[in-house]
Amino acid sequence: MELKLVPLEIPDGGNLILGQTHFIKTVEDVYEAIITTVPQMKFGVAFNEASGPCLTRIDGNDDALKAMAARNATSLAAGHVFVVVMREGYPINVLKRIQDVPEVCSIYCATANPVQAVVAESEQGCGVLGVIDGFSPKGEETAEDVEKRRAFLRMIGYKR
Repeated sequence: MELKLVPLEIPDGGNLILGQTHFIKTVEDVYEAIITTVPQMKFGVAFNEASGPCLTRIDGNDDALKAMAARNATSLAAGHVFVVVMREGYPINVLKRIQDVPEVCSIYCATANPVQAVVAESEQGCGVLGVIDGFSPKGEETAEDVEKRRAFLRMIGYKR
């Protein structure tokens, strides 16, 4: 078995969700979960089949984001994973709906940070073991940092 780090591409000003699933209809169901929750969101979703023709299935409402999602899924080369890349919305807006899709097993990450997937490769194929999301902490927050965090959340409308 070989371990490798696969950097994932995130759109400028956008976000990425990486998850594991188990069925071909994932690509359509994730599309529907997003479009019915945040209709104005621009996104692409790609899903790697793990049996049959083993294709990367692609959907979305933005051609550039569909292509980016497909590149990410292809670079992972792992079966039964899906990648969503998005703009004009945030994972917090759609994450619960995606988790409610019956075939979705787990979410590895939802991020705007640089992210690397830890992938194991064997004779059979590849599998995602986890992710390295962003950077290591540089210390604990101070009282000033707490105030900045609270102000930021209120500025973007997530707290009153």
